[in-house]
Amino acid sequence: MPKGLREIRNRIKSVKSTAQITRAMQLVASSKMKRAQDAAQGSRAYAELLGEILDTAVAKVSDFTHPLLTKREVKVRGILLITSDKGLCGPLNGNLIRQAAEIKDAAYVSIGRKGAQAIARSGRKLLAEFQVSDRANFSEIRPAAELLLKAFAEGTVDTVEVLYPHFKNTLIQVPRLQQLLPADSLINQACELRTKLGLPEPKIEADEREMIFEPSAEEILHQLPALFFKQAVHQAVLEAKASEHSARMVAMKAATDNAKKLAGALSLEYNKARQAAITQEILEITAAASQA
Repeated sequence: MPKGLREIRNRIKSVKSTAQITRAMQLVASSKMKRAQDAAQGSRAYAELLGEILDTAVAKVSDFTHPLLTKREVKVRGILLITSDKGLCGPLNGNLIRQAAEIKDAAYVSIGRKGAQAIARSGRKLLAEFQVSDRANFSEIRPAAELLLKAFAEGTVDTVEVLYPHFKNTLIQVPRLQQLLPADSLINQACELRTKLGLPEPKIEADEREMIFEPSAEEILHQLPALFFKQAVHQAVLEAKASEHSARMVAMKAATDNAKKLAGALSLEYNKARQAAITQEILEITAAASQA
């Protein structure tokens, strides 16, 4: 076999092998995406109920204040950057990292190895790095949320904002920067969370029932801002996971389709080259026979 034909055949074999790998990765990402979407949708009912409880409880208490709701001069912004641990998911991580690079005077907490690596390379301040499994259980998110709450309470950062890929659908994931702390009020915080989740605005109606808070209304409501914050961080991570697997599935499908097209083009080139070689041999044999 001529050298050129052997090289084309080896390349065809390599491309087909790559197509099998990307096809397998596409199927894995597809199954993980379905689980991530179900997890994100499953937590929305809890967030909606929490908002309804909040709307009713706050209406019964006047002059309620909380440290997490108090605005102050912003000197250092706290950014929670949520990326993936692995690549091969299209422009998902790149879009987030580019937007993070535009933020000035910020300290970062990263969930995901890609974001932590980008922050470290740029020489910006990284407070901590966390890694979360594909299931993204609430227990895995709690350490990062509590670290951010502590940094805000101690004055290390003056805001807490989350930068993550907002999941719209399988083909569209948009980088979103949302401020979680401080919030203007508990009701605004509830509305912002519900809007982020795509839920309708809460209907705050006059509740004529008498309510008794045990041990006290202030003590009960004191826990709600931190609970809302942790829930918002958890929801952002769930959306990021759904976005990651969706982007990876789309990227691997595109890679598989391109590999198949390239294999087809190489096969056509191989057949043409082989046919030309056979024709050349026939011509040489015919010419030799005619001269004999």
